[in-house]
Formats: sequence, structure tokens, C-alpha cells
Amino acid sequence: MSFAAYKMMHWPTGIESCASGFISHSRADFVPRMPQVQTDDLESDWPPTRREIGPIPDLVVTAGNVLEVYVVRVQEEEGARGSRASGEPKRGGLMDGVSGASLELVCHYRMHGNVVTMAVLSGGGGDGSRRRDSIVLTFEDAKISVLEFDDSIHGLRTSSMHCFEGPEWLHLRRGRESFARGPLVKVDPQGRCGGVLVYGFQMIILKAAQGGSGLVGEDDGFGSGGAISARVDSSYIVNLGDMDMKHVKDFTFVHGYIEPVMVILHERELTWAGRVSWKHHTCMISALSISTTLKQHPLIWSAVNLPHDSYKLLAVPSPIGGVLVISANSIHYHSQSASCALALNGYAVSVDSSQEMPRSSFTVELDAANATWLLNDVALLSTKTGELLLLTLVYDGRVVQRLDLSKSKASVLTSGITTLGNSLFFLGSRLGDSLLVQFTCGGGGSMLSSGLKDEVGDIEGDIPSAKRLRLSSSDALQDMVSGEELSLFGSAPNSADSAQKSFSFAVRDSLINVGPLKDFSYGLRINADANATGIAKQSNYELVCCSGHGKNGALSVLRQSINPEMITEVELPGCKGIWTVYHKNARAHNADSKITASDDEYHAYLIISLEARTMVLETADLLSEVTESVDYFVQGRTIAAGNLFGRRRVVQVYERGARILDGSFMTKDISFGTLNAESATGSESTVLSVSIVDPYVLLRMSDGGIRLLIGDPSSCTVSVSIPAAFENSKKQISACTLYHDKGPEPWLRKASTDAWLSTGVDEAIDGSDGLLHDQGDIYCVVCYESGSLEIFDVPNFNCVFSVDKFVSGKTHLVDTLMQDSSKDSQKLINKSSEEVSAQGRKENIEDMKVVELAMQRWSGQHSRPFLFGILNDGMILCYHAYLFEGPETTSKTEDSASAQGTSGLTNVSASRLRNLRFARVPLDTYARKDMSTETSCQRMTIFKNIAGYQGLFLSGSRPAWLMVFRERLRVHPQLCDGSVVAFTVLHNVNCNHGLIYVTSQGILKICQLPPISSYDNYWPVQKIPLKGTPHQVTYFAEKNLYPLIVSVPVHKPLNQILSSLVDQEAGHQVENHNLSSDELHRTYTVDEFEVRIMEPEKSGGPWQTKATIPMQTSENALTVRVVTLFNTTTNENETLIAIGTAYVQGEDVAARGRVLLFSAGNNTQNLVSEVYAKEFKGAISALASLQGHLLIAQGPKITLNKWNGTELNGVAFFDVPPLYVVSLNIVKNFILLGDIHKSIYFLSWKEQGSQLNLLAKDFGNLDCFATEFLIDGSTLSLVVADEQKNIQIFFYAPKMSESWKGQKLLSRAEFHVGTHVSKFLRLQMLSTSGTNPGSDKTNRYALLFGTLDGSIGCVAPLDELTFRRLQSLQKKLVDAVAHVAGLNPRAFRQFRSNGRAHRPGPDTIVDCELLTHYEMLPLEEQLEIASQIGTTRSQIFTNLNDLAIGTSFL
Repeated sequence: MSFAAYKMMHWPTGIESCASGFISHSRADFVPRMPQVQTDDLESDWPPTRREIGPIPDLVVTAGNVLEVYVVRVQEEEGARGSRASGEPKRGGLMDGVSGASLELVCHYRMHGNVVTMAVLSGGGGDGSRRRDSIVLTFEDAKISVLEFDDSIHGLRTSSMHCFEGPEWLHLRRGRESFARGPLVKVDPQGRCGGVLVYGFQMIILKAAQGGSGLVGEDDGFGSGGAISARVDSSYIVNLGDMDMKHVKDFTFVHGYIEPVMVILHERELTWAGRVSWKHHTCMISALSISTTLKQHPLIWSAVNLPHDSYKLLAVPSPIGGVLVISANSIHYHSQSASCALALNGYAVSVDSSQEMPRSSFTVELDAANATWLLNDVALLSTKTGELLLLTLVYDGRVVQRLDLSKSKASVLTSGITTLGNSLFFLGSRLGDSLLVQFTCGGGGSMLSSGLKDEVGDIEGDIPSAKRLRLSSSDALQDMVSGEELSLFGSAPNSADSAQKSFSFAVRDSLINVGPLKDFSYGLRINADANATGIAKQSNYELVCCSGHGKNGALSVLRQSINPEMITEVELPGCKGIWTVYHKNARAHNADSKITASDDEYHAYLIISLEARTMVLETADLLSEVTESVDYFVQGRTIAAGNLFGRRRVVQVYERGARILDGSFMTKDISFGTLNAESATGSESTVLSVSIVDPYVLLRMSDGGIRLLIGDPSSCTVSVSIPAAFENSKKQISACTLYHDKGPEPWLRKASTDAWLSTGVDEAIDGSDGLLHDQGDIYCVVCYESGSLEIFDVPNFNCVFSVDKFVSGKTHLVDTLMQDSSKDSQKLINKSSEEVSAQGRKENIEDMKVVELAMQRWSGQHSRPFLFGILNDGMILCYHAYLFEGPETTSKTEDSASAQGTSGLTNVSASRLRNLRFARVPLDTYARKDMSTETSCQRMTIFKNIAGYQGLFLSGSRPAWLMVFRERLRVHPQLCDGSVVAFTVLHNVNCNHGLIYVTSQGILKICQLPPISSYDNYWPVQKIPLKGTPHQVTYFAEKNLYPLIVSVPVHKPLNQILSSLVDQEAGHQVENHNLSSDELHRTYTVDEFEVRIMEPEKSGGPWQTKATIPMQTSENALTVRVVTLFNTTTNENETLIAIGTAYVQGEDVAARGRVLLFSAGNNTQNLVSEVYAKEFKGAISALASLQGHLLIAQGPKITLNKWNGTELNGVAFFDVPPLYVVSLNIVKNFILLGDIHKSIYFLSWKEQGSQLNLLAKDFGNLDCFATEFLIDGSTLSLVVADEQKNIQIFFYAPKMSESWKGQKLLSRAEFHVGTHVSKFLRLQMLSTSGTNPGSDKTNRYALLFGTLDGSIGCVAPLDELTFRRLQSLQKKLVDAVAHVAGLNPRAFRQFRSNGRAHRPGPDTIVDCELLTHYEMLPLEEQLEIASQIGTTRSQIFTNLNDLAIGTSFL
């Protein structure tokens, strides 16, 4: 392995910071709720208690290097219509007239750098303001980027960058190399300036641009085509060291001053644990008035004698003002005029013990707390145990008299809290799922919510089971399972004090998090297919991960691909397509109510198209063939089938004609090809593809034209026509589709300029039998052979939107008529087309065309349409529509529109959709499909409800599910059956909201989606709550069991704990003379460890704990492994569970540990039985089996032991000088050992002479986190991940002179991952088709790794040719791609040594995170870059594809 690729497969999910601000919309965009019309007298007694929900800001979250902006969508209950639209009761019931709130993704970015801190710079202005806020991000060591939302690209754009690194800023470091923390950013609440603390005590002041000083006034912003965002004008540096502030802990900007005022919390001189009894109030705060114009910062007030453990400042909102100082044991309030304090527990002391501090009614420790303001005098604090506390400031005028603390509910362990508007807050968490919670204050609200609880309960009982399952995504399941999470719901008014306000909460939404991944194991799935081979075999496995901490601890079961649960399968060779259709006869329909069960109606027929005939099956209780007894066309293959006229008729299209059927009886037969006279002379044209949208059917013919079947709902008849626009056009059409813009407010209408005309054009048109037609507009999307795309309205066929060169896959699509206003983009287009002609010789670009189109808007109140196109080389283009109202320039079409404007209707249709734009969405597809072999069968099937999910299924050689959640696409491959030829949905008695697909082997499978997984994640995940912290998990393959170490916090009396800390050997007595008797009975929290043996449930339900192995008091289980030992008495191999432990008893007791061996039996009573237990000196931190022997890392040495069935006997030992062994890896007889501080050791074991030899070691100091061997053919490399978030690859080369005769391991590669890698797993790579089985490439292993922020990636070996090609591409992409926040990917991937001496190693790892941007470039740029590095676009994609296929492990 001389060369490798680093690839992310699952991005970080643990949210590290969150903030709120008006990023993608302004306060003025908020539409107040309409006052309710009083319909009932019953209602009139409770609207007064409702609180208005004001403008709600966006939520910005960061997780590792991922930045996401969400908009909050609030569902209000408005009688029947509202509930019908939502379709299901939302989580948390009714509160303040709101039935639900959910987060919807606005934009998602992966950056080349980890966000350290984040703040939102306010645009200022009141509630009606059009100004917007900006996001300020900081990165190591001192980089600051300011991002604003740009409506024209529907994404973030960097507005300014500030960097204080490099040689010219070296003086800021004051000679120091490493710093305890990265930059910290805070902003002035009115948005006048911001401050960033870097390098310990350098304060960078960011001056904001003054609002209204530009050419545009405050309110004209709208006319000029967009809102104005807050910007940073300039920056300068204040050295806090010159002002005698040495150890700065935190700072903030306070409210209520004319100029920005910054309050800084700093420690004058440090104290330490030994002297804290008499030097304990060492902190102070200083308030500086910041004048950004004069660059002066006078001190205006200060307060001294704050506790040494103060760590956080919280600015109190106006009208009160001032600042709260939070320390571990007390809270202090300070302002210019007043101060007060509150002691939280017995450790809080006042400065001089004379005066007594007011105490809170209960004890709590507030270290590591997070806080936000719910009201201007109530703060919400979240403690380290996940409790929510309410802190009320009791004030009179502007003087705070006292502080009041009360307990509220329990919730997740948070990493940050932010308030969204006046009735929601968001709990961001690294250790559990993040929650969006609605709160309401005051007595009325709580009574209201409790009164409505019962109704909600009843509604929930009626949901069809699929929807109930969907409600119980992993997080809601946790809510059901656990009482603790549930306590966030209901409300108990706090009667502790009259000043206390009572709050009630309701959880509204949650974001799944699988981090921190402490450990994982790789085991078989329940529905694994034993005889699968190749890539399908990979989908037999799943990752079982230890994630979370404390009460948020869980097992996360991750699978990269979806395995549907099979109900039944039949062999069906030669299948070309399958469709299911409904049938309503008119009589039954009228009896029903109009809307009732359109979702729940069962399918009537299943139509199967074979190569030369068609089968028809009835989908009643049993699938029975009725081909003979129906009037369907069965003599040839079917192209498509679907429903027309509100499901009262079926249309079946075959190659030369179409049939309309009422159930099984034909009402009309139409044949094509003889429509226009000149084509009749030649060969008849046949149908190639079909798109059906009630009441239209669009056909694409083999002669490159299209036909439209127009249905008449009143008589249920159909007529054929060629749209006028295409009658004599010479342009060949390569793909087309119909798009139905459904709903009472069709979305695309908002995109046309005269949107006001469109209201009320289509009042509900009643069919003959009073059937309400689904209102909405229908459009036709067409792609030509030339690569351009046009959208027409149906049935008039006026062009409403057109794009040249849709094929090239630009990042944004704009209507061509709108382009003229922006001349620059036009020049770019011309330039790129010239380049193309030059490229054409090298690579044939003219062949690129779109072979299939789909456009769909899935249900949801604010959903926007997606547009998909598949190119003939297998590339998938995906676009998401958005609206942008450009500057008011009259476009060419407007005059023609008014000239035609005879009736309102044509006027609407003639106007262009000029505000419509599309933004390209990257699909995290594992690999593109090659299309060359396949005939033109439809690859995309849209589904509206499979087990409650909606999205699109992509059939073909690498099938995939694209599911839509929160307006984002989640791509989940399906590998288990190889290639899928046809797919359709099926809903009947035995298969509720299920699916049917046919594999290329000719097997038809009827399946359902596994209900337990949550698909709204990068990979489908199932979370099993453990109510404790999981530490390590391993897989016992023979019995399909997972032994895992869990620790649960337990409260114990102090005297019990003290007695357990005695050194038994010395026999000391504990002297607790300085503790009073009541102190001895206080409780103290300790972690109790146990090893649980868990078994996956067969049906896919919750997992069962089969057995529990408890540890002794103060004994920590450190490692659990399944080992195979050679029993010397019976001469047989035994598979045992080995556990290594350590007694944690404080520093006065010598360290001891135990090794436990358990065998797994067959009887269910006691599944595991202990076969060996022995105490050793030193902690047992790692275990492994080496050729039938047991290798034990005990304290500072490692020993190798033989097993004779009853005891372990040492055969060899080695005293490496490790302090603590983190990991042991074994290949054949080689041992790789990682130490907590001393880097890695490479040993070998020789059977003859029974000795362990040190072959080589790394001479540097490295804090190891994880180690593993990397095997590439016959070369062995050693991989280590360290505490500075790097990965290094070493190799052993005793022949090379640099290795000091083989003593030293040499570096082969180094790379900065940007997150702590906690575990490596070695997996064999799949060989791609081109290699012959005996070659070197088959014995290739990649390393899958899990990290502490919830991401999963892999390091895979590459051969030199591929590496050189991808590396030169990577160097080009550094400049060719506009990087988010202006970050440099090369700088991010440099090895970080944190000030230690480090000789840079070779740069032999390519970064696939950067290479994925190549696919998102426009085609012209792709070709140009490929030719510049001397290769072709297809060659690059082949390499990336092979890597993706080789590493699709799950």
C-alpha cells in the first residue's frame, strides 16, 4: 500500500453548535395568523388564552464540517382542512393553536474545515424589517468567514473572510505553538459589531457595515431584487494582554447601551486544587465600551471576586440588561448598578464567609451547562445530566432583586440551546438526538394543553398502522419506551413560588444522531441471504455501533443499503415491466364520501409485460392470473399502464396503440402511426416511453415526435392529438414527461409574473358524478437530442420555461429569456460552447443526451418540485426548484402575452415562469450505472406511500431509493438482489403499502420496507435505547450474539463508596474523622459496569438482553472480545467471550484487574457460564487471540497465555514501555500495539523458542486512539489515528537505511481527518469486474472507521496509476471549485502536530471529499479539466466508480 484514498461514507451527525437568525427570510416575510371567525359559541371561551406566534427565525446547526440551515414550518390547526392536509397527528398534541412544527432543510454544505464556534450577526431593524442576518463561522487557528443567504442561487455566499494566520500575524501568538481552544465568536445583539477571541487573548473586533448607509434605503430593498444581509465592513485587533487580562475564559456583548459593550470574564491569577480552600475567588469581569470608529475601548465598569470555576457569561436581554456569570456551584448577576447571587449546592462559598448567600431549594451542579432565554426574565439552563432548569430574574424596574431556580423537565444532554422566535427552542446534542421543542408560558396554556391531551390520544388510535410506524421514528420510539423523555410533554405548574412562571413543553421534531461512535462491530443481518455473492453479499451485514452517553446511550444499527422484507417470490423470466392499477366502479364510488380513502384504496390489477406478451393478475386476497378473461392487450408487450378519470378507467399503452378499460372491459382501442399522412408511407412509428397524468397521456414515439392523448372526464373518452408546437418541428425529442402541479395552490403559479391572475381560474370542476377533480396545473417537460430542455403548459403547449444545454448539468438553471438581463452569464455560455468544440475531438460530447426525465412535487405544505434527468452514460442530474424574483426587467414575452390576452386563462398560460429557477442537488450515490447495455426501459418510479415514505425508486444495475424528508433527498442503495428490471407499488390486503420488483434473474418479489429503521439519515439506522453508556461491542458469530459493555450511573451513599476504596491487602481502616455523620449518608454518583449479551430480534423488533454479567463494585470493564483459544487438554479450538477489567479505587490503591472467560451454551436459562476468572496486577486494557493463545495487555506489559480448559498459563511476555495499551491488532503472527502516549509498537511471535520480539516502533510521541493493519496484496502497513485527528500510515522496512537497521517504522502517508477516529475495521475490498481472480488486487483490504462526531469513512488502497490520475485531478479541483466559506482543502488535510516536532511525511492519500465535486461541475468544465491532466472524463468516473463499488461494504 503505497497509495490510498480517504473517503467519507456517512457524514457527522452530532450537533456541536446551533444558532438562530433570519437567514433565508426576513422578519417582514412573516404573515400573521388570521383572526379566527367565530363559528361556534363553544370555542369563544379559549382564543383569548392563545399566544401569537411571531416571526420564526431559521435554525443554523453545525456538526463537524457540516453546516446546515433549517427553516421552521409551523402547522396551525384550522379545523378540518388543516388536519386533512397534514394527514396525521403531529408529535406533542395541540399547544397555542399549533398542532405541529417541523424543520425543513434550506441548504446543506460540507466544508473543508471544522467549525469551531458560530454566531449570527443580526441585520437589525424591528419586526417589519427586510434586513437579514448573516452567519459568522470561525475555524482553527484564526480564520473567520461571514456567510449570507443569496436568493438568486438559493444558497449561502461568502460575504467576507478574515484570516489572522501565517507569517505576518505570527506576533499574535506570542511565541506559543498550541492553544487550549480555538477561536470564540460573539456578536452584539443589535448587530453593530462582533468579537472573536483568538490565541488566548487577542480580540478581533469585526465592524458591521452600517444599515441604510448604502444607495438603497431600508424599504427599497425589496424592489432591487432581494433583501440586504448584515455584512462585516472591516476588522481590527485589540490585545487584551495590554489591558492586563491574562486568562480570558469567556466574553459577551450586553444589551441596553448606546454603543456596543463587551463584558469579559477573566482570571487574574490562577488557582489549583491544592490551594482552592483559601484562594477561591480569582475571577473578575470587565465591561469595555467598544467604539468601532475611533478603535477605542475604555473600561466602563468591572466586578471582582467571582468564583474560580466561573466559565460562562449570559447577557440578560433588555429591559433588564446586565450579565449572568455561571459557575459550577453558583450563579451571579452583575450590572453597572446592581448585583446578586444564588448558591446551588454546599460547595458554594461567599468571598468572606461572613455573609450567607441565598440558596436554591435543591442542589445541582452547573458545570458544562448550556443556556438560552425563553422570556426576557426567564432563562432555560440544561445541565450535564440533561435536566432542564428555569432561572427566573425577580426584578423591579431595572434592578434585579434575586434569582430563582426551579426544576423543569428532563431532556437530552445538550451541546447548545437556541431559542427560535417566541415559542420554540432547539436542543442541539452531540450525545443524543437533537430536539425541537415548543413551549408556552402561564397557567392558561398549560390547562389548555392538558385538556386536549385525551382527544389527541383518540386520534392516534385511528391512524393506519403504516402511519403509526412512521410516527415512531427512532426518536419517538425512545419517547414511547422511556418515561424520562416523555416527561418533556405534560406540564406541572410550579407552586414553589408565586414569582415562578409555569411552562409547558411539547416535542415537535427531532434530528437523528448516531454519534459519538465509541466502538462498532460488523455482524450479519437478520434477513441475510446465505447464497448471495459479490456486491449483494455485502448487504448481508450491518454495523452495530455504541453511540451516545448516559441516558442517551444507544446501540445504533447502521446499514448502508436497504433490504426489503420479502413476503413472497415467484420466478418470472423475461419480464420487462410491471404496473399496478386501481379500479373504481361508479356505483361504489358515489356511496363513498368524496375524499375518504384515496390513500387506502387497494390495487385491483397487476399488469406484467413480458418480451412478447402481457400477463394480467388480479390483486385480491391472492394474486391469480386473469389474462384470458380480460380485454387487456395481451398479444405483445405493454409499454405502460395507469389510471385515468379519478381511477374510474385504466389506460394501457402498447407499442402500436392504447386501450381504455373499465375494470376488465375495454371501452376504446386506439392505434397510432397512421395519424399524419407522410409518416404512414414509411414504417410505422412505435411508442418508446409514456407518461400518464390524469386526464392526459404523453407518448414519445420512435420517430422522435410526441403524441398526447386527451381524456374527457365527463364521457370518459380519449382523443389523440399531436401538440401544435411539435407538429412540424424537426427537433428530435430524447425524453419527455408530464408534471402535475397538484394542490389548492399550485406551486409553479407563483413563478409567473402575473401570479395574481391565476387565483380562482380553476374552481373545482365537477365531473359528471360529482367527483372533485384534483385541482392544479399540468406541465410537459421535454428534452431534445440537442440537450436543451423546455417546459410547456398542457393542453395549450405554450413554452413557459426553457434552458439551453440542460445536459451539461450546470449548478443553476435559469429561464433563457431571463439570461439577457445578465449579460455576463451569456458570455460564459458562449465561451464554454467554444471550448466544447475544441474538446469534441478528444471525447465525443455530442453523444450526451438525456434518456429519461421525471419531475415531481411530493406532498407537504411547502414542498418544491424536484427535476430528475438521466443521461445516456448513466449520470443522474437532480435539480430542486426555487423562486427568485429578479430585478424588474420586462422580458420579451410580456408584449406577446398581452397581445394574446383574450381570456384570463390564456393570459396565465402565456406568461413565462420567469421567477422559476432550479438548483442542482448533489446525490451521494455510491456509483453511477452504465447504460450502454440496457434498452430503453423506464428507470425512475415515483412512489407516494410505501410504508408511509415518499420518493423515487431507481431501477437498473445499481438500484437505489431516493426518499424525501424535510425537502432533502436521502439516497439509499439496494444491493441485495443485484440489478432490478422493474418496480411498482402494491397495496392490498396481504401487502400493506408495499412494493413489487423484478430482478434481472427473472424473480418477482413482493416486499415491504422494514418498519423499524429510520431513513432520514445518511444511512438507514435503527436505534436501540440502552439507558446507559455503551463502551465496547463485539460480535459472536456462532450464536449471532452481541456482547457489549454498558455502564449505568447509580446513586450510592458516601460511606459505602469510601469503604470500597480500601486497599484490602494492607488492611487499612478508613479514617473519616473529618466527615460528619450526615455527610456520610449523602449520595454520590458512580458508574456501575456490566456486560450485556444482546440478541437481534428475529422479526426486527427491539433487541433482547439474553444475559447480563455484572462487575464487582468499583470494577470497570475495559474490553470485551470474542476469542478463539486452543485447548491443550482436548486439542480443540474453543470460542469464548473474554472480558478485561480494572478496579478504579483512587490513587492510593495499587491498580488491579481481572480477566474473565465465559463460554456460551445452548440452554436459555443461563446463556453464558464463567469458565475462568483471575486477578492480575495492573489494568487489563486489551485482549486478543493469537494463534490459539490469549494475548493480554496487563498494565505496563503484555503476556501471551496458553489455555488448558481450566486456567491460563503464561508462555511469553514482553515489557514494552507502554503506559496503557489502547488497542491490539493481530495478523498471522504479527502484533500491532497502540499506546495512549507512546505511539505504536510492531512485534512478532515465534512459536519455536516461544518469544515475543519487538521488530520496530515509531520513535515519535503520539497519543493513539485506534490502530489497525492495512493489507494491499502482499504489503503490510500499519495505520494509526491520533488525538490531533490525524491518520498516519507506517511501514516496516529493515533493509532501508533510514529505519536504523529496522528499529524505526517509516511513514508512508499522513492525513488530517478532522475528527477523532475511535475504531478501525479491516474489510476485504470487492474486486471490480476487470481483474482476474488470482491477481494481486484480490487480496486488498480497506479500513472502515467510526469517529466521535458520528461519521463513518474508509481508507482504501489504490494502485499507482489511479492514484496519480486522481491526485492531479485533486490539485486541479483546489482551484476549479468555489469552496464554501473560502476554505482551502489542502490546508485542511495537512498533518496537525500541535506544536510538537514532526517531519512531514509523503502526500500519498487522495481526498475523495474533494473529488466528489468533480461530478457537480458542468460538463464543459469536466472535459476541460480531464484534458488538462491528460485523461478523459469517462476514465476518471471509472476510477471513482471502482473505488465506490470496492468499498460498498454494507
